[in-house]
Amino acid sequence: MGKLINEHAVVIAGAGPTGLMLAGELALAGVDVAIVERRANQELAGTRAGGLHSRTIEILDQRGIAERFLSEGQVAQVGQFAGVTLDISDFPSRHPYSLGLWQNDIERILAGWVGELAVTIYRGVEVTGFTQSETGVDIALSDGQSLRAEYLVGCDGGRSVIRKAAGIEFPGWDPTMSSLIAEVELAEVPEWGTREDALGVHGLGRVDYEIRNGEVVYADSGPVRVMVTEAHIGPASEPTLQNLSDALIAVYGTDYGVHSPTWISRFTDMTRQAAAYRDRRVLLAGDAAHVHAPEGAQGLQIGVQDAMNLGWKLAQVVNRTSPDSLLDTYHNERHPVTARILRTTMAYVALRRPDARMEALRDTIAELLSAEEPRRRFAAMMFGLDIHYDLGEGHPLLGRRVPDLDLITPNGPLRVFALLHGARPVLLNLGAPGSFDISPWADRVQLVDAAYAGTWELPAIGEVTAPAAVLIRPDGYVAWVGNQTQQGLVDALTTWFGPPIATT
Repeated sequence: MGKLINEHAVVIAGAGPTGLMLAGELALAGVDVAIVERRANQELAGTRAGGLHSRTIEILDQRGIAERFLSEGQVAQVGQFAGVTLDISDFPSRHPYSLGLWQNDIERILAGWVGELAVTIYRGVEVTGFTQSETGVDIALSDGQSLRAEYLVGCDGGRSVIRKAAGIEFPGWDPTMSSLIAEVELAEVPEWGTREDALGVHGLGRVDYEIRNGEVVYADSGPVRVMVTEAHIGPASEPTLQNLSDALIAVYGTDYGVHSPTWISRFTDMTRQAAAYRDRRVLLAGDAAHVHAPEGAQGLQIGVQDAMNLGWKLAQVVNRTSPDSLLDTYHNERHPVTARILRTTMAYVALRRPDARMEALRDTIAELLSAEEPRRRFAAMMFGLDIHYDLGEGHPLLGRRVPDLDLITPNGPLRVFALLHGARPVLLNLGAPGSFDISPWADRVQLVDAAYAGTWELPAIGEVTAPAAVLIRPDGYVAWVGNQTQQGLVDALTTWFGPPIATT
């Protein structure tokens, strides 16, 4: 290890959306957190991911920053499966839509939020390795210096140095296809839009666009975003402009005079998931923990959800509120949820194959999705609105995201999500005021007496019985549901928010 330049409670490798979200979550809890990022600034070459799904927007709303993204993006109903558009405008969510917004804008806005919090960012360097002990992690940097932390989180992408150095296995499926994606200039006007042929799916469109009446309308000028499926799986090496030209000619018969690439990248349908999201003091989140094809635009969404699940738990462990074992629930909750998404993504890719039998299957599934119940089920899954953590038997709300209800409180109207802006848990009492005494947790859990007169409705499962009280975790998921008694409440408070403080 080189010269130790600083110590932090948590060091995050990578300042992509996952790393930024996690840093913000930790900073809200007062944790000394730092990010190590190899880019000299937050600028991202090219556009990468193209938007946010409903559940991701809800997460940002829970922290009071959704409007920053909504003011710059374009709302649309663009989700689909098997070629069927999944309109969620009738779903019980304040954000029943997707938001068209390029990843470089998403990162810029997230970085602005993180910049308002106490987060140190080391730019222009990257983590090259680490050693961990019972007391902490010594982290080697590419400039020959080192950092020390209590915990290290790898948010450093699909080729994660952290995952490899931790020796965490990355099982899954090898690629069956590859595509080139790029941002370029074209000398000739191309055939805009998408095309499907024997090779696969291809597309050409301006980076700048508007959504009018649900249709994408491209700008008259500016850089062009290209996606073209290759005839054979490409090598792991960085693709070249010649590779892109050859692929375009194979599909379109011309490369349209392609030149001046901003960036060129290759993606495949390789699908892998870390066997463990944690090795003692080292954790993984985002693409470091799972990779898959971009179909369905799930990658960024899953990463932000990882960060939301891990952040408050890691903060409580660092702040000595909860035992280290709380971190095991991160893997236990996120691994099966993501495994299901990876399975769905593989099915999505398979159904896109230009094959007569696959077309028959695609038509069959499309017919199924024309029925209301399958549509709601698949749409909720594709937009992250059906996530259910297994917290045991009980009320349907248990382990699901709390609806953003319009509450009536002694201090006036209040949205449920507004209670979560500070990333603190909430015991929401909808029964007689003063029904609950949680004074041993008063420093950790907000107790809010309120009333709500409407129905409780959840995506995918519909209306549920109105509870008398709910214990809401900082990530917006319900950890306990009560009727007129406190049965099970003390156990839930202790499990999720640490043992009670002795009162005299």
